[in-house]
Amino acid sequence: MTEREKMIAELPYDPSDKELCEMRTYARKMCKEFNECNPEDSNKRKEILKNLFGSTGDNIYIEPSFRCDYGKNIHVGEDFYANFNCVILDVAEVIIGKNCMIAPNVAIYTATHPIDPVERNSGTEYAKKIVIGDNCWLGGNSVILPGVSLGDNVVVGAGSVVTKSFGDNVVLAGNPAKVIKTI
Repeated sequence: MTEREKMIAELPYDPSDKELCEMRTYARKMCKEFNECNPEDSNKRKEILKNLFGSTGDNIYIEPSFRCDYGKNIHVGEDFYANFNCVILDVAEVIIGKNCMIAPNVAIYTATHPIDPVERNSGTEYAKKIVIGDNCWLGGNSVILPGVSLGDNVVVGAGSVVTKSFGDNVVLAGNPAKVIKTI
């Protein structure tokens, strides 16, 4: 397996691999171009995102600044909106359903590292896929951690840290996030 194949398969991989370095460099260039785009040129910003992401719906809108690791591992559905300062570390796939909204300063992290210090210091990394269902709203300054799946119609309260998966029709809040209300 290539290092990229290992990475996507959620296996330990070497992030210094040439192909992965080139992909990250491309994503950084695209993010820079997106973030420096004239605010009035929404069509160009949309085109950049469609070229950067693995897949999108027709209607996608992200406020700058936006950052990601690879871009190609991000898949968003129709009517996707992300507010200012969104960070998606898409080492593994990030799949976000339709009609989803992300408030300012939200972080979605698939990337993780070994807990054992010897392993961690070796430079080996791995990642865990994140799936967010349809009609979800992630509140400001919330963090979604590696391996989390959220069902449809989930609302994540501002400042929450989501460390585990939850099903449909719930409001989550806290650190670690827990269900505070059923919809």
